[in-house]
Amino acid sequence: MLQIKLKGITFADQGEIVKLEAAAGETFDEVVAEAVEKGYWGLENLSAIPGTVGATPIQNVGAYGVEIADLIERVTVFNPITGELESLTPAQCQFSYRNSIFKHSAGRHYIVVSVTLCLHKKATPKLAYADVAAYGFDAATVTPLQVRLAITEIRSKKFPDWHRVGTAGSFFKNPIITKDKYGELKKEYPELPFFEVNETHVKIPLAWVLDTVCKLKGFKMGSVGLYEHQPLALVNFGNGNEKEITALAEYVSRKVKEKINVDIEWEVQRIV
Repeated sequence: MLQIKLKGITFADQGEIVKLEAAAGETFDEVVAEAVEKGYWGLENLSAIPGTVGATPIQNVGAYGVEIADLIERVTVFNPITGELESLTPAQCQFSYRNSIFKHSAGRHYIVVSVTLCLHKKATPKLAYADVAAYGFDAATVTPLQVRLAITEIRSKKFPDWHRVGTAGSFFKNPIITKDKYGELKKEYPELPFFEVNETHVKIPLAWVLDTVCKLKGFKMGSVGLYEHQPLALVNFGNGNEKEITALAEYVSRKVKEKINVDIEWEVQRIV
């Protein structure tokens, strides 16, 4: 297995925009912290997400109303087929919900070397997400640091500390279903939340389904389980292995299928 250890962060001032280029081996949250410390807007809602910079475009990581694709100007990759570096635009990365070209055969061979992001000097707070809105920030006066601290606090209550507990954060994607299917589920589960996707589809929060419908919050299977405060997070309690994680994930998928007849997808990638 190859682990990218490339380091380096640069900021290039371009008027109202600041270009941040970070090497793939940098810890993502440390990059977020540095950008916030400088007062730049864009990354604050992505605070406290585990992993490295190089993983962010692969996953198109997102949280609290922001996806990394919203900020990316280019992804520099090494192409082992040609032996050359290439610069991919967001369009070439084919970003979608927790997805990109890097997860598919057309781009799985690429090795991410660095990511260049466009940050803003002017305030561009994203405060609409319910958990963030609850803080009552004034969009005219709030700072990136205030938003970061709020996001960090929110996540600390929902997710385990990845510095101490084995976890990849959210393991599953929130399902996107048709509005007709949502209408069916709403009859049985009147309080089922949803988020508008387009004219025909909505996204439903899988954590709500796992907790309220499947009663799986805190469920354990051997040395692995679903986190007690956020069932989207699969946790290794110390001695678990890949087979146990896979067995648990498949069990959860079966339960969701049985209860609401919806197939769920992994956010994480399995390397075999």
